[in-house]
Amino acid sequence: MAPAARIAPIEFHASAAPTLGVEWELALVDRRTRDLVNAADPLFELIEARGLTRRAHIHKELLRNTVELVTGICRTTGEAMDDLGATLAQVRELTDELGIDLYGAGTHPFAEWSSQQLTEGHRYAELIERTQWWGRQMLIWGVHVHVGISHRDKVLPILSGLLTYYPHLLALSASSPMWAGQETGYASNRSMMFQQLPTAGLPFQFHEWSEFEAFVGDQRTTGIIDNLTEIRWDIRPSPHLGTIEVRVCDGVSNRRELAALVALTHCLVVDLDQRLTAGEELPSMAPWLVQENKWRAARYGLDAIVILDSDCNERLVTDDLADLLVRLAPVAEQLGCAEELASVADIVAAGASYQRQHVVHQRTGDLRAVVEAVVAELD
Repeated sequence: MAPAARIAPIEFHASAAPTLGVEWELALVDRRTRDLVNAADPLFELIEARGLTRRAHIHKELLRNTVELVTGICRTTGEAMDDLGATLAQVRELTDELGIDLYGAGTHPFAEWSSQQLTEGHRYAELIERTQWWGRQMLIWGVHVHVGISHRDKVLPILSGLLTYYPHLLALSASSPMWAGQETGYASNRSMMFQQLPTAGLPFQFHEWSEFEAFVGDQRTTGIIDNLTEIRWDIRPSPHLGTIEVRVCDGVSNRRELAALVALTHCLVVDLDQRLTAGEELPSMAPWLVQENKWRAARYGLDAIVILDSDCNERLVTDDLADLLVRLAPVAEQLGCAEELASVADIVAAGASYQRQHVVHQRTGDLRAVVEAVVAELD
């Protein structure tokens, strides 16, 4: 435990309801070459010049090849998808003018990191100065889902419980099988890349909020972080928003699959919250089992055999998902996302993005055709 002098209280601004917020990262690609294009600056110049009504929902990211669409505070998955759809429609009008397309996947199949330009800003420059080669390699895109939590003492047990479902979310969303012109053999190369950054990767599993405060105190004292947003865990508390932020998923190419993943995340968090409120001890697994599950899902995607519990029982992830959807159906009804949750099964039936990309590459032998196929899925 850190000395008391290093520990500052971290206030958690609790949410009265399990609200939703979604952040959807999309890459910018050239319509002719299908390579990444550093077009964020001209895009945002147009956004400002046109005075878009959705301007506050469109954000810059680390690199100038990326745009992020974010929702406001939403009550349901459907509301979040409508919110993103309204923003997407405005952004696409401008990207059409610029001759670029939006691309939703965890990585780009052939782009070179050395050609990518950094977005201006002290925070981004400092990140690259510290992380150097690994930081410059971060040609990755993901989806982040915030779910409101009613009390800080629920946050850490729910976080640990969510880790038991980590491989389910990653396998469903896996969309990054290629890197720098190569088939990597991984369904999600993005998840393996991102964990190379300091403070990224799997979260520590704390039992008490005071332990989290002590951890943050050590991080600040030693200069590892200046603020909480620099803790880049795959699942993390967001105290200033009163949420748990789930950052497991690869980039997603379309709102149908995004809705399925958001609904599943929402239902998982609320189910764990309700079970905790009822006095149940939530499931958790040792860090080494969670780590193995992450690797299996990243490597094998929907073919992963995952570890289910602390007794080391194992099962094919798609079989476990089928039962999970049935168990969560009543929660989905409560949250108004029954249809979206049920559509998780459609991802399994049709194949996840990494599988669809493989099919295109095997058929054409052309990585530009892979980009074309991903772009065509956007809606």
